[in-house]
Amino acid sequence: MNNITHQLALFGGGQEWLLILVLVLILFGGSKIPQLMRGVGQGVGELQKGLEEGKKGITKAAVADDDEKKSP
Repeated sequence: MNNITHQLALFGGGQEWLLILVLVLILFGGSKIPQLMRGVGQGVGELQKGLEEGKKGITKAAVADDDEKKSP
């Protein structure tokens, strides 16, 4: 089994996604799904902001470390 086929097998087929969708509808109801997705979207946005801040901090620390090494 090649890598792409193996990755697709992990996500399941159409029937599995349909079952998951039906279960979500039953558990949360149609009116709660937009609120749920909005919360997920906000969480992803916060995660991306945090990752960017982390990258900037690492880059700033690396530049400061390089500057210290260059100047005796």
